[in-house]
Order: sequence, then C-alpha cells, then structure tokens
Amino acid sequence: MVRVRVLVVDDHRIFAESLAAALAAEPDVDVSAAGSGPAALRCLERAAAEGRRFDVLLVDADLGGNAPGERAAVPVRDGDAEGLVDGISLVAGVRVAQPGVRTVVLAEKDDPRRAALALQAGACGWVAKDCSLSRLLTVIRGVLRDETHLPPALLTGVLRELTAARKHRTESERLVESLTPREREVLRCMVAGLGRKAVAERLYLSPHTVRTHMQNVLGKLGVHSTLAAVALARRAGVGPVDLPPAAGRVGVEESSSA
Repeated sequence: MVRVRVLVVDDHRIFAESLAAALAAEPDVDVSAAGSGPAALRCLERAAAEGRRFDVLLVDADLGGNAPGERAAVPVRDGDAEGLVDGISLVAGVRVAQPGVRTVVLAEKDDPRRAALALQAGACGWVAKDCSLSRLLTVIRGVLRDETHLPPALLTGVLRELTAARKHRTESERLVESLTPREREVLRCMVAGLGRKAVAERLYLSPHTVRTHMQNVLGKLGVHSTLAAVALARRAGVGPVDLPPAAGRVGVEESSSA
C-alpha cells in the first residue's frame, strides 16, 4: 500500500491535533503537525534529509494571524521557532524549497482574492476548514494526481482575479519594455534595494547621472516613488541584480528624489 505523508500546519493547536488525529485514522495516511511556518520548514527539511519527504502540506490561510499574501516569503532562520510566516508566504517558500510537495490551503471562509493569491503562490487547492473529512481526503489524493481543487462557488471569482492579475502584469511588462537598456539596469538595482551611491559605483556612473536615470524610470513607469517602481517591476517579472556578499544595500526609499 502506497502511504501518503501529510503535514498539517496550523497555529491553533486543538484544530491541528484534531485534524492530524482524524487523518491518522486512515490506513494509508501518515501525518504530522507543526504550529508555525518556521516549524513546518524545519519538518520538511528534516524529513527530506532522512529520505522520507512529505507529499502534501495542509496550511492554515491565517497562519500567524497576518494578512496572507501581503508580503513575499522570506528566508527563516533555524532559530526562529516562533517567527511569523503567513500561510500563503509559506506556500510560496515551499514551492521554491521543495517543489515536489503539494500544498493545500485551509481557510475559515471563501475569499476569491486570497484563493487566487494562494494559487499564484503555488497552492494546488483551497478548502474550507469545516469541510468533511471525506472531502479533504479527496482533495489530498487529487492534488497528488496533479489536480487543482477549488470550491465551485469560488471558481468564477478566482478566474476573474487571475485574469485581472495577468492583465496587470501585461501592462507592467509593456511599461518596463519602454525603458532603455541602461534604465533597466538601474531598475534592477532599485529592485535589489541599492541606493543612488551604490548604483553609481556598480554601473560606473556619477550619482547625478544615476539620479537622472532614476527619475526617467519613474516617469516612464508612471509612478512617483522608488517603492512603487519596485512593485511594478516585480509584477513584470524583473528581478534584482546579482550582488556580491559584501555589497552594501539600503532600504527602498519612498521619495521620488531617490
């Protein structure tokens, strides 16, 4: 019998333990539970190192009590046992760290926008927390067959959200394409969090020239701050420049005078 290894990630201990116990009663399911994002990542890493990877991750959409999807997944230090990582960010982090693991988001209520964010982050399903055990098992076994599971009532809303996101990305890509090659270099430096002086040193330009390039970038992108330019660049798929380990970085500036 092929066994399915499931990891339940929820910071509500009673719910996590109850769900884990219910799943463990199934003859073909092995289940563990984690109470935080960092704890889940450690479980995944340990299991992979021992050659017994998890197959499915069940993640609480409200993990950590934060607004899911409002921030990107960030590396979690091993010592941060109780660090906060929201559910959708955890999904995105797992997709990068262990792409073979299928993730399903468990939610208190249906929300098309958040469900769309979860799918974009790499989730294979969005399921109500109060669904039946048989329904959850159907989803778990379905995502292992590369199926995507959403409640029927969410389909229209999620498709609308994904279509809008794609249109937004297309518009952002068109704006980025209007930049000159040098301006795109400057934009990638901005995405990396480099300030004007660091950009000047990296590109062998004067700070005044870099300032002009930055202002041109903001103007062509139709935004008024470095922060907004970076957000648009990320939507368009523009990544940061590669930085050497010792490279100095500064926080993203709000002002267009950056």
